Amino acid sequence: MRMNSLLRESIAETIVKREMLVFPVFVVKGSGIRREIPSMPGIFQFSPDVLIPEMQSWIDLGITRFLLFGAGEEKTLNAHRACSADSIVNIAVQRIKNIYGTKVFIITDVCLCAYTSHGHCGMVDGEMIVNDTSVELLANMALSHAKAGADMVAPSDMMDGRIGKIREALDGEGFSDLPIMSYSVKYASAYYGPFRDAADSAPGFGDRRTYQMDPRNGREALREALLDEKEGADILMVKPALAYLDVLSQLRKVTNLPLACYNVSAEYSMVKAGAMKGWIDEERIVMENFTAFARAGADIIISYHSLEAIKNHWL
Repeated sequence: MRMNSLLRESIAETIVKREMLVFPVFVVKGSGIRREIPSMPGIFQFSPDVLIPEMQSWIDLGITRFLLFGAGEEKTLNAHRACSADSIVNIAVQRIKNIYGTKVFIITDVCLCAYTSHGHCGMVDGEMIVNDTSVELLANMALSHAKAGADMVAPSDMMDGRIGKIREALDGEGFSDLPIMSYSVKYASAYYGPFRDAADSAPGFGDRRTYQMDPRNGREALREALLDEKEGADILMVKPALAYLDVLSQLRKVTNLPLACYNVSAEYSMVKAGAMKGWIDEERIVMENFTAFARAGADIIISYHSLEAIKNHWL
């Protein structure tokens, strides 16, 4: 059954399609900026004026699904720039949708860490995260993204109750058709290191273990995800991907919602480093990873390798 390549293709149980891939993009304030992130070779920060023509080249390749992160905003204790109509994310979304319209699908990350002076994903009182105040701000942030033209919002903060509050805010302003992709299972992981360079979002004190999930827990992940489903999430996400394939697989068994996984920055950078050293075959490793994500149950794969995979015809 394995001897003939045509037969192998016919009976392959898992197929990864380019339509499953989402490419994360970092947009920063300023002009003329195309700045490579040192810890993530091949990944750049873009100012909106540079991002727009760059995006055309991606669309021409067939890359049409993007997850936008903002960086370089003024950081304050109350994260006021996160909800501003003229935040860098909202400016980028407006320009992208004005030019490309329905040719692209724009997802926006909804979190406060890149906008707070302390770098945490919510409001603080001393060194304590204040959940309910944070949830109100996150709902306002998501609503501002919807008004700018985002096709989907993706809250990544892990505050309790934020999906219900965001759904309520969106519905109340006429955005009842706008989907929510919830970072439902987001672990307090060491795999985010390079991302914090890209988004300038490292916490100024402590860590995020009081609100992101303990890597030792699996059953808790199912509780978190099913709560988000009950509050109105349309897609559930597991992050990181590689170290939590068991969680992704278990979640697939208990929900009928679409599932996403985030192939995060350190997972990308480790593969890149190994490939640059000549130690591994990048294409085979990337496609094996993508296949593992899909086999475990992912319908959507968010990956920094999306651009290369499509550009180089790896799938």
